[in-house]
Amino acid sequence: MKQARNLPRLRLLAYHEYAGVDKNDPLRFYYWPLIGSMYRRRIELCLAECRGGERVLEVGFGAGVTFQNLHDNYKEIHGLDLNAPVQEVTAVFRARQIETDLQSGDVLRMPYADDYFDTVLLISILEHLKPAEQAQAFLEIRRVLKPGGQVVYGVPIERRLMVFMFRLMGCKIREHHFSTEKDVYAAANKVLERVRVVQMQGLCCVPGRVYEVGHFTKGDTRE
Repeated sequence: MKQARNLPRLRLLAYHEYAGVDKNDPLRFYYWPLIGSMYRRRIELCLAECRGGERVLEVGFGAGVTFQNLHDNYKEIHGLDLNAPVQEVTAVFRARQIETDLQSGDVLRMPYADDYFDTVLLISILEHLKPAEQAQAFLEIRRVLKPGGQVVYGVPIERRLMVFMFRLMGCKIREHHFSTEKDVYAAANKVLERVRVVQMQGLCCVPGRVYEVGHFTKGDTRE
Protein backbone atom coordinates (compact mmCIF):
# COMPACT_ATOMS: atom_id res chain seq x y z
CA MET A 1 0.00 0.00 0.00
CA LYS A 2 1.56 3.28 -1.13
CA GLN A 3 1.18 6.67 0.48
CA ALA A 4 -0.09 9.53 -1.66
CA ARG A 5 2.30 12.37 -2.44
CA ASN A 6 1.90 16.14 -2.68
CA LEU A 7 -1.62 16.31 -1.27
CA PRO A 8 -3.69 19.24 -2.52
CA ARG A 9 -5.45 21.34 0.08
CA LEU A 10 -9.24 20.96 -0.03
CA ARG A 11 -10.69 24.38 -0.79
CA LEU A 12 -13.92 24.66 1.17
CA LEU A 13 -16.54 27.37 1.03
CA ALA A 14 -18.01 28.65 4.26
CA TYR A 15 -20.43 26.05 5.60
CA HIS A 16 -23.52 28.23 5.12
CA GLU A 17 -22.68 28.81 1.44
CA TYR A 18 -23.34 25.21 0.39
CA ALA A 19 -26.77 24.13 -0.87
CA GLY A 20 -28.69 20.98 0.02
CA VAL A 21 -27.02 20.29 3.36
CA ASP A 22 -29.31 18.63 5.91
CA LYS A 23 -28.81 17.27 9.42
CA ASN A 24 -27.64 13.90 8.04
CA ASP A 25 -24.94 15.39 5.83
CA PRO A 26 -21.43 14.75 7.22
CA LEU A 27 -20.25 18.09 5.80
CA ARG A 28 -20.56 19.64 9.26
CA PHE A 29 -17.77 17.38 10.49
CA TYR A 30 -15.32 18.98 8.02
CA TYR A 31 -15.31 22.15 10.14
CA TRP A 32 -14.83 20.47 13.53
CA PRO A 33 -11.49 20.64 15.35
CA LEU A 34 -9.31 17.54 14.98
CA ILE A 35 -11.89 15.20 13.42
CA GLY A 36 -12.37 17.75 10.64
CA SER A 37 -8.79 17.26 9.47
CA MET A 38 -9.50 13.53 8.97
CA TYR A 39 -12.62 14.23 6.92
CA ARG A 40 -10.76 16.72 4.74
CA ARG A 41 -7.70 14.51 4.34
CA ARG A 42 -9.68 11.59 2.90
CA ILE A 43 -10.89 13.89 0.11
CA GLU A 44 -7.40 15.31 -0.39
CA LEU A 45 -6.06 11.76 -0.80
CA CYS A 46 -8.61 11.15 -3.55
CA LEU A 47 -7.90 14.47 -5.27
CA ALA A 48 -4.17 13.71 -5.25
CA GLU A 49 -4.85 10.68 -7.48
CA CYS A 50 -6.92 12.64 -10.03
CA ARG A 51 -4.58 13.45 -12.91
CA GLY A 52 -6.72 16.00 -14.80
CA GLY A 53 -8.10 16.00 -18.33
CA GLU A 54 -11.12 16.96 -20.39
CA ARG A 55 -14.01 15.55 -18.32
CA VAL A 56 -14.42 14.35 -14.74
CA LEU A 57 -17.53 12.68 -13.31
CA GLU A 58 -18.10 12.72 -9.58
CA VAL A 59 -20.66 10.13 -8.49
CA GLY A 60 -22.29 11.24 -5.24
CA PHE A 61 -21.19 14.87 -5.50
CA GLY A 62 -23.42 16.02 -2.61
CA ALA A 63 -22.89 19.71 -1.93
CA GLY A 64 -19.95 19.88 -4.35
CA VAL A 65 -17.06 20.17 -1.90
CA THR A 66 -14.55 18.94 -4.52
CA PHE A 67 -15.65 21.26 -7.31
CA GLN A 68 -13.27 24.15 -6.62
CA ASN A 69 -10.33 21.75 -6.74
CA LEU A 70 -11.58 19.82 -9.78
CA HIS A 71 -12.11 23.07 -11.67
CA ASP A 72 -8.34 23.62 -11.64
CA ASN A 73 -7.58 20.41 -13.53
CA TYR A 74 -10.59 19.55 -15.73
CA LYS A 75 -12.37 21.44 -18.50
CA GLU A 76 -15.76 19.92 -17.65
CA ILE A 77 -17.16 18.86 -14.27
CA HIS A 78 -20.04 16.38 -14.37
CA GLY A 79 -21.90 15.03 -11.37
CA LEU A 80 -24.40 12.29 -10.60
CA ASP A 81 -26.24 12.01 -7.29
CA LEU A 82 -29.39 10.30 -6.05
CA ASN A 83 -30.44 12.98 -3.58
CA ALA A 84 -28.56 16.25 -4.13
CA PRO A 85 -30.60 19.31 -5.26
CA VAL A 86 -29.11 19.66 -8.73
CA GLN A 87 -30.31 23.19 -9.53
CA GLU A 88 -29.34 24.65 -6.17
CA VAL A 89 -25.83 23.14 -6.21
CA THR A 90 -25.35 24.28 -9.82
CA ALA A 91 -26.29 27.84 -8.83
CA VAL A 92 -23.81 27.92 -5.93
CA PHE A 93 -20.87 27.21 -8.21
CA ARG A 94 -22.09 29.18 -11.22
CA ALA A 95 -22.01 32.24 -8.98
CA ARG A 96 -18.30 31.48 -8.55
CA GLN A 97 -17.68 31.05 -12.32
CA ILE A 98 -17.54 27.25 -12.07
CA GLU A 99 -19.86 25.62 -14.58
CA THR A 100 -21.07 22.08 -13.84
CA ASP A 101 -23.27 19.51 -15.58
CA LEU A 102 -25.14 17.80 -12.74
CA GLN A 103 -27.82 15.11 -12.95
CA SER A 104 -29.92 12.94 -10.66
CA GLY A 105 -29.13 9.24 -10.93
CA ASP A 106 -27.03 6.41 -9.56
CA VAL A 107 -23.87 4.54 -10.39
CA LEU A 108 -25.67 1.32 -11.33
CA ARG A 109 -27.38 2.91 -14.36
CA MET A 110 -25.43 5.96 -15.50
CA PRO A 111 -26.90 8.21 -18.23
CA TYR A 112 -23.65 8.72 -20.13
CA ALA A 113 -22.16 7.53 -23.40
CA ASP A 114 -19.45 4.90 -23.57
CA ASP A 115 -15.80 6.01 -23.39
CA TYR A 116 -16.70 9.53 -22.22
CA PHE A 117 -14.78 10.48 -19.06
CA ASP A 118 -11.10 10.86 -18.22
CA THR A 119 -11.82 10.36 -14.51
CA VAL A 120 -14.67 8.92 -12.46
CA LEU A 121 -14.45 9.96 -8.79
CA LEU A 122 -16.42 8.36 -5.95
CA ILE A 123 -15.75 9.51 -2.38
CA SER A 124 -17.48 7.54 0.37
CA ILE A 125 -20.14 6.21 -2.03
CA LEU A 126 -19.39 2.56 -2.81
CA GLU A 127 -19.67 1.35 0.79
CA HIS A 128 -23.38 2.21 0.57
CA LEU A 129 -23.90 -0.43 -2.14
CA LYS A 130 -24.49 -4.06 -1.24
CA PRO A 131 -21.64 -6.44 -2.09
CA ALA A 132 -23.70 -8.01 -4.89
CA GLU A 133 -24.04 -4.57 -6.55
CA GLN A 134 -20.33 -3.78 -6.67
CA ALA A 135 -19.72 -5.75 -9.88
CA GLN A 136 -22.45 -3.90 -11.75
CA ALA A 137 -21.17 -0.55 -10.47
CA PHE A 138 -17.65 -1.16 -11.76
CA LEU A 139 -18.88 -2.43 -15.11
CA GLU A 140 -20.78 0.85 -15.50
CA ILE A 141 -17.73 2.84 -14.42
CA ARG A 142 -15.59 0.97 -16.92
CA ARG A 143 -18.15 1.55 -19.67
CA VAL A 144 -18.16 5.36 -19.30
CA LEU A 145 -14.37 5.69 -18.95
CA LYS A 146 -12.24 6.52 -21.96
CA PRO A 147 -9.59 3.93 -22.82
CA GLY A 148 -6.80 4.65 -20.35
CA GLY A 149 -9.20 6.62 -18.13
CA GLN A 150 -9.05 6.34 -14.37
CA VAL A 151 -11.43 5.66 -11.50
CA VAL A 152 -10.53 7.00 -8.07
CA TYR A 153 -12.61 5.90 -5.10
CA GLY A 154 -12.43 6.32 -1.36
CA VAL A 155 -14.06 4.03 1.20
CA PRO A 156 -13.73 3.64 4.98
CA ILE A 157 -11.75 0.70 6.29
CA GLU A 158 -13.96 -1.75 8.19
CA ARG A 159 -13.03 -1.66 11.88
CA ARG A 160 -14.92 -2.04 15.14
CA LEU A 161 -13.42 1.24 16.36
CA MET A 162 -14.88 3.03 13.34
CA VAL A 163 -18.35 1.76 14.19
CA PHE A 164 -17.90 2.91 17.79
CA MET A 165 -16.69 6.38 16.76
CA PHE A 166 -19.67 6.87 14.47
CA ARG A 167 -21.98 5.86 17.32
CA LEU A 168 -20.39 8.53 19.53
CA MET A 169 -21.28 11.07 16.83
CA GLY A 170 -24.88 9.87 16.84
CA CYS A 171 -24.73 7.78 13.65
CA LYS A 172 -25.63 4.09 13.40
CA ILE A 173 -23.24 3.39 10.58
CA ARG A 174 -24.41 -0.19 10.01
CA GLU A 175 -27.66 1.28 8.70
CA HIS A 176 -25.70 2.98 5.88
CA HIS A 177 -22.57 0.92 5.12
CA PHE A 178 -23.14 -2.48 3.49
CA SER A 179 -19.82 -3.19 1.75
CA THR A 180 -16.29 -3.19 3.12
CA GLU A 181 -13.14 -1.91 1.46
CA LYS A 182 -12.34 -5.53 0.56
CA ASP A 183 -15.64 -5.91 -1.31
CA VAL A 184 -14.98 -2.73 -3.28
CA TYR A 185 -11.37 -3.61 -4.11
CA ALA A 186 -12.30 -7.11 -5.31
CA ALA A 187 -14.94 -5.77 -7.68
CA ALA A 188 -12.65 -3.08 -9.09
CA ASN A 189 -9.77 -5.48 -9.56
CA LYS A 190 -11.87 -7.84 -11.68
CA VAL A 191 -12.59 -5.39 -14.49
CA LEU A 192 -9.93 -2.66 -14.20
CA GLU A 193 -6.17 -2.39 -13.82
CA ARG A 194 -4.80 -1.40 -10.44
CA VAL A 195 -2.51 1.62 -10.30
CA ARG A 196 -2.24 1.95 -6.53
CA VAL A 197 -4.09 1.69 -3.23
CA VAL A 198 -3.43 4.29 -0.52
CA GLN A 199 -4.44 3.83 3.10
CA MET A 200 -4.99 6.75 5.43
CA GLN A 201 -3.87 6.64 9.03
CA GLY A 202 -6.09 8.07 11.76
CA LEU A 203 -5.12 10.55 14.43
CA CYS A 204 -4.34 9.93 18.09
CA CYS A 205 -8.05 9.69 18.93
CA VAL A 206 -8.63 7.16 16.12
CA PRO A 207 -5.38 5.21 15.68
CA GLY A 208 -4.59 2.83 12.84
CA ARG A 209 -5.82 2.72 9.25
CA VAL A 210 -9.21 4.35 8.75
CA TYR A 211 -9.69 5.03 5.02
CA GLU A 212 -8.66 3.50 1.70
CA VAL A 213 -8.28 5.18 -1.69
CA GLY A 214 -8.24 3.00 -4.79
CA HIS A 215 -6.87 4.13 -8.17
CA PHE A 216 -7.63 1.90 -11.18
CA THR A 217 -7.55 2.42 -14.93
CA LYS A 218 -9.32 1.14 -18.00
CA GLY A 219 -6.26 -0.42 -19.56
CA ASP A 220 -2.88 -1.47 -18.21
CA THR A 221 -1.04 1.70 -17.09
CA ARG A 222 0.25 0.45 -13.75
CA GLU A 223 2.98 2.32 -11.90
